[in-house]
Amino acid sequence: MLLFVSAVKLVAEIALLALFGQWVLGLLAGKRKHQNLFYQVLQQVGLPFVKVARFLTPRVVLERHLPLVAFLLLAFVWLAATWAKINHCLKIGVALCQ
Repeated sequence: MLLFVSAVKLVAEIALLALFGQWVLGLLAGKRKHQNLFYQVLQQVGLPFVKVARFLTPRVVLERHLPLVAFLLLAFVWLAATWAKINHCLKIGVALCQ
């Protein structure tokens, strides 16, 4: 159980950092962001989560807002995984979680 919760938390952390990095790089690069190699790599890392956000949201949500929706969904997943990991570690003992 601990391995599963830790894996979910890790995937959420990687995706959150990729989406955040994509946003920051988009601010820095401006209109030429789609020509930036690092922006494209971060976009590919976050793309599966943006597609999940598209599937979960109604069609009235604009395409440009989907990365934000994905970020917020991943933030909730990360919080839930953190909460589950803390509860699990308290049940089995903190020494076993290290």
